[in-house]
Amino acid sequence: MQKRKLGNSGLEVSALGFGCMGLNFLDGKGLDKKDAMMLLQQAVERGVTFFDTAEAYGPYTNEELVGEGLKPFRKDVVIATKFGCKDASPAVGLDSRPETIRAVTEASLKRLKTDYIDLLYQHRVDPNVPIEDVAGTVKDLIQEGKVKYFGLSEASAKTIRKAHSIQPVSALQSEYSLFWREPENEIIPTLEELAIGFVPFSPLGKGFLTGIIKKKLEAVDRRNVIPRFTEENIKANLVLVEALSDIAQQKNISTGQLALAWLLAQKPWIAPIPGTTKLHRLEENIASTNIVLTTDELAKIDETVNGITLVGDRYPEFLEKQIDR
Repeated sequence: MQKRKLGNSGLEVSALGFGCMGLNFLDGKGLDKKDAMMLLQQAVERGVTFFDTAEAYGPYTNEELVGEGLKPFRKDVVIATKFGCKDASPAVGLDSRPETIRAVTEASLKRLKTDYIDLLYQHRVDPNVPIEDVAGTVKDLIQEGKVKYFGLSEASAKTIRKAHSIQPVSALQSEYSLFWREPENEIIPTLEELAIGFVPFSPLGKGFLTGIIKKKLEAVDRRNVIPRFTEENIKANLVLVEALSDIAQQKNISTGQLALAWLLAQKPWIAPIPGTTKLHRLEENIASTNIVLTTDELAKIDETVNGITLVGDRYPEFLEKQIDR
């Protein structure tokens, strides 16, 4: 697979990464350990080198799974994980005090079965801890060899600039897709100016852009808390998927592949991290890295999406309050 550099920090990753959260921590449909580890191996064999986890996924169990599954390939992969949630739970609150960052890092190193973390993100910006203190703590961890690169997640342009002035930020991880384009307003220009890479999570709109979601979700589905995934809003927003499907069919690709190819075409320093529990979906996602969208096709996609008004917030209120503005 093609490689991409996230900014000018020297961090190089596969053009498409792998979001590991869903392997055992999403929608009540996670894989058993053996199957999850096999899928990680299959991803590596197909050229994926970039894997994303967090202490909050489980909590803790996702890091353990990723650590064990990628141990045979450790020198060949980039592992990203995150700190910043109180008791490893976003629902409980945020905690990015320097002592907590250090404690979480040590615990993550053990669970990941490694002596260094390639990319350490602040999961959410803690309003009670100056970002300069957070960046300074990660800077110390980098100097100690426990961390290689520093990242932020869902941070505002102002916060990114402050953190970057203390310790260069290698990557920002935030939601970005044809289902959520807000980063285009201020975040992407800021990242380009500062030479910071962008790692979009939910690049398939939490599965919506694949076209498989057409009705009310099952009761166990964690997306039920998201306003955009109410039965009424799903029905209203399907107009986007239908329009994208028409474009994809003309190119003989899936709607999901179109969405990923569009993301990859936006900037050469963007590396999306779709997740899956199925090998055929993994292969479908990877194939998107070989799809070239022409200028006319990109313009048609933009024109189509800009003409559609999507309904429903992307987060419930308690999670929306944790987004740095």
